[in-house]
Amino acid sequence: MSTPEKNSEKKLIVIGGGLAGSEAAWQAASRGVQVTLYEMRPVKLTPAHETGHLAELVCSNSLGSLNPVSAPGLLKEEMRRLGSIIIEKAEASSVPAGGALAVDRDQFSKAISEAIKTHPNITVLHEEVKEIPAEGTTAVVSSGPLTSEALTESIKHAAAQEHLYFYDAISPIVEADSINMDVVFRASRYGKGGDDYLNCPMDEAQYDLFYEALMGGERVKAKSFEKINYFEGCLPIEVLAERGKKTPLFGPMKPVGLVDPRTGKQPFAVVQLRAENRYGTSYSLVGFQTKMTWPEQRRIFKLIPGLEEVSFLRLGSLHRNTFLNSPRLLSETLQLRTRPGLFLAGQIVGVEGYVESSAMGYLAGMNAARLLSGEAPAVPPETTAHGALIQYITKSDPSFFQPINTNFGLFPPVETPQKGRRKMKKADRYQKIVDRALDDLNLWMTQYRILDDISR
Repeated sequence: MSTPEKNSEKKLIVIGGGLAGSEAAWQAASRGVQVTLYEMRPVKLTPAHETGHLAELVCSNSLGSLNPVSAPGLLKEEMRRLGSIIIEKAEASSVPAGGALAVDRDQFSKAISEAIKTHPNITVLHEEVKEIPAEGTTAVVSSGPLTSEALTESIKHAAAQEHLYFYDAISPIVEADSINMDVVFRASRYGKGGDDYLNCPMDEAQYDLFYEALMGGERVKAKSFEKINYFEGCLPIEVLAERGKKTPLFGPMKPVGLVDPRTGKQPFAVVQLRAENRYGTSYSLVGFQTKMTWPEQRRIFKLIPGLEEVSFLRLGSLHRNTFLNSPRLLSETLQLRTRPGLFLAGQIVGVEGYVESSAMGYLAGMNAARLLSGEAPAVPPETTAHGALIQYITKSDPSFFQPINTNFGLFPPVETPQKGRRKMKKADRYQKIVDRALDDLNLWMTQYRILDDISR
């Protein structure tokens, strides 16, 4: 942890206006720091973005589970207590999604943009930053998975390390009015969350036809300089299918927990559709990220029952995701070890997921503000969801480091089983992890006066 040094001007540069950058800028500005936030869009777009709005979502519109006794649910609750702008606006723009927090993506990004751009301590500049700020400047780099080549080279030079990267895939979105509602049925798995999902049922013959088409579908070829290293939690559907004919039946096409009300039976396979906005005018194919060519997507996905005449509002695609080998480079405060004034945040540090990225943005923005105010940076306890992620990205074996979502496997155990005692039930263990995390978070917030200097 670096020695704090007070900066009377309290100025911070934030590079990247995605979820992490928006959160970092908001947290620093709310603590009295004058923030300049750089976002290159719409002057220069990425292969995945479509607008110049801050915090634009480019993959799913779901921010994950709301179950309070789950790791994603715990992370959201911690962020609520910490005063996260991302969670606040996500909940205000939410759409039905069973037990998940999903948002109207357009309303969400516009709300974040409005909040950031009207904050008296934030100046937003829409221009590309090609180099990280010079020594002596306090900055947060949260340029995201699609960091430009020029800035990537600059970060690489500062870190004196080679970047790692993988490829993240985007699911198609379809127009609701073009879905055959005589075929699909509304339901959530095991009846949890009402009837928020549309379900396309398949019998075995339909699945066989779809699987064969999927396996033979033409794919966009990687360029000669690209080495594809997919994130395991976001595999393209055709890559998943290559692992075996039944593999999708245990993944995005699993039928368990779903009963077609017209037959009273569980289908052989199911494709689920999730609402993309609060009006229910568009739906995404859950887990159907893909690298297939656009003509093949139109042909093959129309083999799904209920989607025979569907209109695609967006087709799937694949984009590069750049991230650092953080265990070699970053301290627990998200400062570059060789440059304490440079913080990094978001997916570039090796977390995967919207909320995880936002959480890292929160910590980077908060600690940058503390550094500028002459206070010691604060590291959340490892027993919290924030702290567990920090420990993973800074203390993992750098030889095998890969991005990760929050999960209970990252947390310290809640007890050491004594000889002769029965093992604690999983549900009880998870509840204890959550209770301990929230207790420890509250103590940490009090100890470090985390919200004492917040001004809205």
